[in-house]
Amino acid sequence: MSETLIYRIAEPGALAAASVSGAYEGEAHDRADGFIHASSLAQLAGTLEAHYADHQRLAVAVIDAGALGGTLKWEASRGGELFQHIYGPLPFSAVRAVHLITRGQDGWRLPQELCP
Repeated sequence: MSETLIYRIAEPGALAAASVSGAYEGEAHDRADGFIHASSLAQLAGTLEAHYADHQRLAVAVIDAGALGGTLKWEASRGGELFQHIYGPLPFSAVRAVHLITRGQDGWRLPQELCP
């Protein structure tokens, strides 16, 4: 059985701290909403443009959704589309990879693995 992967965009320092502490607690906008925001691979580029246009450097965590159990909910969000929301801390053991990405004049530069 293959893993279902979801993706979390974050400040690189926040993910680095989570790798040491063992859990990612989210950032200010997550705490305000009561859950950690995540995206599918197909939603990733749209999420970057909609919410991170003012950033130049970020990290993307590749997460095994199956490792999250009941803390993961698929809920309607932007335009009624279903997005992944994690209720509670994200255990760093569920993170399969972390990619550092940068924004150039032509938009976000994503590694091939993060392009649908």
